Amino acid sequence: MRGIVCEEIGRFVYREDLPEPAREAGQAIIRIRRIGICGTDLHAYRGNQPYFVYPRVLGHELSGVIEQIGENAEGLREGDLVSVIPYLHCGHCRACRSGMTNCCRNMQVFGVHVDGGMRERVSIPIANLLKVEGLDADQAAMLEPLAIGAHAVRRSGAGTGDTMLVIGAGPIGLGVMAMARFAGAAVIAMDVNDERLAFTQSWAGAEATVQALNEPEQTLDRLTDGDFFTHVIDSTGSLASMQNAFQYVGHGGILTYVGLAKGTVTFDDPHFHAREMTVQGSRNATREDFARVLEAIRSGQLDVTSYISHRCTFEQMIEQFEGWLQPESKLIKALVQLD
Repeated sequence: MRGIVCEEIGRFVYREDLPEPAREAGQAIIRIRRIGICGTDLHAYRGNQPYFVYPRVLGHELSGVIEQIGENAEGLREGDLVSVIPYLHCGHCRACRSGMTNCCRNMQVFGVHVDGGMRERVSIPIANLLKVEGLDADQAAMLEPLAIGAHAVRRSGAGTGDTMLVIGAGPIGLGVMAMARFAGAAVIAMDVNDERLAFTQSWAGAEATVQALNEPEQTLDRLTDGDFFTHVIDSTGSLASMQNAFQYVGHGGILTYVGLAKGTVTFDDPHFHAREMTVQGSRNATREDFARVLEAIRSGQLDVTSYISHRCTFEQMIEQFEGWLQPESKLIKALVQLD
């Protein structure tokens, strides 16, 4: 079986001798059709992904077709196009018992903690498959990164009539903006990249943009008449940005971190208490979030076509991957195609 293995930092190996997956009870064999390239994959290749073990088969933004499956409560059949929910939760810990499978105590992410989908076929629990009738393979593979944004928006509680500040216009931040708009909220986008800021308006419907390098606090003060925001989501993964985000939250507001940084975030306690702020994290996504993105795409209110900025075949991926790491590539989302 063909596959691509990240053997060590900075080195992919194309192989044709990977073992075929064995279908165990409660699992299905999926023939992979599309693989989205995530920031996690880029970090793993560069050696910047914490707790990562090599060699590893990457790939967790996946769509595919069921090749083998047994009787199941989901009504899935061979030949169905599915999206993979890559968060392999234990089902027994306190988080799982509470329905918070996205932050399972024993979480194993497909393509991160265990070998993933950068190969022709995989075996995956049936509970981690979502039938995507009405979508194509491209759209089905994009459910996962966009579901991260959907989960953050749901955590924030933002909806119709609210205005949200989203900091960071990378793939996850863009998903946050799109799903906030789908929830009925207005969006203000902030980033350091002017081209990305323009894209937030054309693709995600941001009502206004703020250049993060040009006195953003003063700009946001003017935009809100000094009230700032009830809902702020930081998707940058930058410690400096995450700390600065406290300044943009209004009285009684909620600050949600969907971007992850290694280190300590500090804040001014009198400022925090004076505004009676809530600070919370948002990790991964649940099946409910995947279904929410599926609804947005089916309704025509979320177009993934221009979200996918780069594309290649499976055989081309290794030679093109290095280029995607360069800022001049203007990468938003790369998609690897197997047909």
